[in-house]
Amino acid sequence: MSPRRPLLPRSAPAVSGIPSRSIALLLDRLEARSIECHSIMVVHRGHVVAEGWWAPYSADRPHLLYSLTKSFTSSAVGLAIGDGLLSLDDRVVDVLPDHVPADVSEQASRITVHHLLSMTAGHSTDSLAEAWELEPGDLVRGFLRLPFATGEGTRHTYDNSTTFILARMVERVTGRGLPEFLDERLFKPMGVDHAEWDRVASGAAFGFHGLHLTTEAVAAFGELLLRGGIWGDRRLVPREWVEVATRRHIDCVSVEDGSDDADFSCGYGYQFWMSRHGYHGHGAFGQQCVVVPSHDLVVAVTAQGESQYVLDAIWECLLPGVGHGGSVQDDEILADRLRRLSLPPVPGSADSERSVNARLDASAEGSALPDGTTVTVDPVDGGWLVRFASLFDIEVGHGEWRESSPLGRPVVAAGAWQGSTFVADLYVITTPHRVRLVIDTGAGTATALWSTVPLTGPDLVLHMWSPLMTRPDVS
Repeated sequence: MSPRRPLLPRSAPAVSGIPSRSIALLLDRLEARSIECHSIMVVHRGHVVAEGWWAPYSADRPHLLYSLTKSFTSSAVGLAIGDGLLSLDDRVVDVLPDHVPADVSEQASRITVHHLLSMTAGHSTDSLAEAWELEPGDLVRGFLRLPFATGEGTRHTYDNSTTFILARMVERVTGRGLPEFLDERLFKPMGVDHAEWDRVASGAAFGFHGLHLTTEAVAAFGELLLRGGIWGDRRLVPREWVEVATRRHIDCVSVEDGSDDADFSCGYGYQFWMSRHGYHGHGAFGQQCVVVPSHDLVVAVTAQGESQYVLDAIWECLLPGVGHGGSVQDDEILADRLRRLSLPPVPGSADSERSVNARLDASAEGSALPDGTTVTVDPVDGGWLVRFASLFDIEVGHGEWRESSPLGRPVVAAGAWQGSTFVADLYVITTPHRVRLVIDTGAGTATALWSTVPLTGPDLVLHMWSPLMTRPDVS
């Protein structure tokens, strides 16, 4: 396979006007806050000045963006509006009349594209789970049937259902699926040929979640926004839309009550969060596209960690250095550090002659597999083959990462023997998540626990299918 053509030009930090030491400080801070970074890309004045992937994550691998997907759905809305097919004042009940309940309330009948984009429909909490439970086959109808706590347009409540409905409205007026529409109008013109989408059971893209893109594609999206919708010499998104989508439309409260999350309390745009500096698209566990127009800066991050910590590090470590010079020597030191980024493989010995059989104990919270699953580990080619009953087999390396795709989605794994215990980390590598397998040979038991449980639930088998298909229950 030939390497993909870069989407963005490259430049040394010193040439671009960012000292490498500021970027190094950013990396130091992320490590100090125990952020498990998977990738980072810093773009200044239109050029990538720093980029790195923590092995086994890599540049060519799309990564699940979680709710950062919403910002792309917003762009699809903007394109439909620019085409004259949709307007901010269009009502859900008019665009999707076949989803309207017979007893629709007056407030539900007034909900517009603007209310959905700004998440100001009037529900008191995220309506997704309740709307789905109310109408398992029609989330739009369930959303419209729910009671409202406040008047439309008066209060922001983070609500996944609103973006799901926007995706369906775009599809209705364009006659195209959301992925196909964005491929044609955004991704292919930018040179992005590897957008992947998770889908609900019906086959439709979530809209509010489920887009997988490479780090460079996320950074390029930020750069497109920074340039007002221009890509090269071509306008892809109306400037008016970029301006309206990335400004504050409503005040908002913290995502997590009691947490110190300043950059989620600055107001909400149209599926973008306002920040202390600029704005950002945000996905759970640290997926970020940060745009700072005042500094001609874009930062893309994929991670497993707290998003606010990532933003704090950008403001406190990187931003003060923007516009200041650096040295070639510092650039070389940083480049070497970025090349060597890696998540640590499990320490321990190979013990290449030992096999083990165990039964899985799923009593602990975050178990990735059913209780009683038979787990077998056999040495193979300096590593191991791990069999999970009749579910799937995974290759595990020792001191190196090995990749398997038994159900379609790749898993990259490394492990080791630690005395009488076998330990392996199984990275579902197109997501932020990993499973730690621990086998106690003395007890004959195993555990398989998520480092962070995916928002689509703990079932590892589900997350190994590509595309992931489930009901729309991501919170």
